[in-house]
Amino acid sequence: MEILDILIIGAGPIGLNCALEAKKNNLNYLITEKGTIVNSLYNYPLYMKFFSTADKLEIDEIPFITTAPKPGRQDALEYYQGIARQKNVNINLYEKVLKVSKNGETFEVETSKSKYLAKNVIISTGFYDIPNLMNIPGENLEKVKHYYTEPYPFAKQKIIVVGSSNSSVDAALETYRKGAEVTMIIRNSEIAPNVKYWVKPDIENRIAEGNIIAHFNSELIEIKANSVIFKDENGKINEIENDFVLAMTGYLPDFDFLKNSGINLQGDCLKPFYNEETMETNVPNLYLAGVVCGGKDTHLWFIENSRIHAEIIIKNIISKNHHSRKI
Repeated sequence: MEILDILIIGAGPIGLNCALEAKKNNLNYLITEKGTIVNSLYNYPLYMKFFSTADKLEIDEIPFITTAPKPGRQDALEYYQGIARQKNVNINLYEKVLKVSKNGETFEVETSKSKYLAKNVIISTGFYDIPNLMNIPGENLEKVKHYYTEPYPFAKQKIIVVGSSNSSVDAALETYRKGAEVTMIIRNSEIAPNVKYWVKPDIENRIAEGNIIAHFNSELIEIKANSVIFKDENGKINEIENDFVLAMTGYLPDFDFLKNSGINLQGDCLKPFYNEETMETNVPNLYLAGVVCGGKDTHLWFIENSRIHAEIIIKNIISKNHHSRKI
């Protein structure tokens, strides 16, 4: 079996950037991706706009051209999937990595379709696959949605939106404007301060005028077939009619996969251990890149500030190769 120089897990923007950097340095690489190219972006809400401008989302110094001030989901899909085509990036799609284990100096990587050997492995799997569950009765009902794509299914329905992050605010505003009766259940005392600056006044004004109801310092405690129960800021238990719950409570990396790969997870945040100068984990030649580096704190890393990981990792791999040749 051929031994790859690098196997990259995940074909998101940072995984693609790692592949491009490997290709430039004549390293034999492969990306395995459980879905499509930039699968997380594909699953974003259809009309989502990025906080970052296009230049901050560029990889490998390839211009990201868009006429909009802020690129949207479709712009990003065209850009990143276009790069994968134009650069003929070596990717196996719809092939999920099941296990990474190390045998001596070589990694054995088992996927849903095959097995591979590699000298180095880069995990760039993001965090969008596992919803951050509320762990309350009724959360498994079909009416509960942890992923939101578009507002049209919720027209003329009674909607509960849980949370006040960007995804919560977008869902609340979009469904309200398509005729939904929207109530927000928010643990904190205000709309999250990191909500996109051009959206925050919109949601605050809709709440102030009473078109969207918001219960701050409140907590959803049970979901029923036709209603929900929540505790308000005064500790009072309330039950209101409900058709759908949009639980925009965030997402988490696959911690079991990281742990089973031998990576140490630290603290309550379960931050995976890595050397910030090389991105190498406690397992030699096993690297992390992108959002997955933050553990539960998924706001630490994003495309804009983790693009540099690819160059750092490939530089370290090349340095090790040169050192081993001298020995």
